[in-house]
Amino acid sequence: MTDLPQRITIHEEGPREGFQIEAGPISTADKVSFCEALAETGLHEVQCVSFVDARRVPGMADAMEVAAAIRQRPDVHYTGIALNLRGYERAVTTPLHITGGLQMSASNTFSQHNTNKNNEETLREQRRQMQFFKDSGIRVDSAIVMTAFGCNFEGAIAPETVRDCVGSLLKIADEFEVTLDRVRLADTVGWASPLQVQRVLGVVREQWPDLHLSLHLHDTRGTGLANALMALQMGIDDFDSSCAGLGGCPFAGHKGAAGNICTEDLVFMAQEMGIETGIDLDALIECARMAETIVGHALPGKIMHGGSLSKYRQGAHG
Repeated sequence: MTDLPQRITIHEEGPREGFQIEAGPISTADKVSFCEALAETGLHEVQCVSFVDARRVPGMADAMEVAAAIRQRPDVHYTGIALNLRGYERAVTTPLHITGGLQMSASNTFSQHNTNKNNEETLREQRRQMQFFKDSGIRVDSAIVMTAFGCNFEGAIAPETVRDCVGSLLKIADEFEVTLDRVRLADTVGWASPLQVQRVLGVVREQWPDLHLSLHLHDTRGTGLANALMALQMGIDDFDSSCAGLGGCPFAGHKGAAGNICTEDLVFMAQEMGIETGIDLDALIECARMAETIVGHALPGKIMHGGSLSKYRQGAHG
């Protein structure tokens, strides 16, 4: 039985997700141009940079410069992420739309690789960050559980572990009297299958049936869109994605860890199913081709090479 949403929200992460892992160097001007082009497609959020240690993620060394240079449309949120309090302190000095978020990993080992903190230390850090958000008047709108479907260091992750992580983050939100807009479950290293998506969503929903869930899916092993389809059939209407399939996690323990599901491929699938996205697919395809030119090598998106069906439909009815 399916419960397809009428419309989905897409959070574009290509600039941050992609340029953090590219060998580069990629110029600040190219990063800015890509963010600005994405904002012309109908997307309402573009995640531009991450405020992280440039020694660990050299591709984000110019995050402050990129953030300052983007010419912003008033109807688009240009965002960035941080993994710790120091990162947030930098982020809030930029013109980007910065909101607070809670985060932890279902894998303790991945957490140590990603942030140099285990899960116990991470939860203490989350409380410090929440106090910073409160004191700074920064709205907290989301939480994310990373490696929610598997981990290259620890192996399979039980759905109940994910449920417990969600509970830990919701508890912290409650302590600070915050109601979250969404809770994201992330397939950070590409372990998920449609059955796993069904199981994890089912266990979390059983505990919190009214919680707004969102998915951050990677396509490392080619199941990204199949996982998105399962989620759509379960009524999920909120996804992170990456134009052209840019990116990957630099701390995944796997050099082949691909980026998020490809934005234009997701948009094509949704639109062909009668699900609204509000996005100009042909404009997005041009952004994907732009991304490929910027990085100087082939990217994994399919629709960017196959094209949309619009001209063929027009020809058939011409």
